[in-house]
Amino acid sequence: MIQEIEKVKNVWHDVKDILSVPHTDKQYKKLVKVLDELIDEVGNNEKHQLAPLLETVGNLIEEYENDHFIQPNAEPIEVLKFLMEENNLTQKDLNILGSQGVVSEILNGKRDLNIRQIKALAEKFNISPAVFI
Repeated sequence: MIQEIEKVKNVWHDVKDILSVPHTDKQYKKLVKVLDELIDEVGNNEKHQLAPLLETVGNLIEEYENDHFIQPNAEPIEVLKFLMEENNLTQKDLNILGSQGVVSEILNGKRDLNIRQIKALAEKFNISPAVFI
């Protein structure tokens, strides 16, 4: 096992960008380009020598996306909480929804978003209102 680690240490500088979980948008975009090239090279050939690398890069990208992008089947309140976290917002920053009490009830699932609130959130975050429906 030590020999394998030594081999990896010798090439790590050259491969670390494609074998590490991305932590920035720039790293993520670079990894997506690597994946595109691997898909072109490997195609559907599961026996291709780079097939395991394609799978690994895909998993690294998925890890980043799960942490940084809204999941399509997420509940509207989960989407809102995600957007708040990503934009470093607190309940006070959501006065477009109503009073602090209203915002609190929405975030705690005691009140649904209404059409006016959905439109306001969509405009604030520059996303489709469908995300909140």
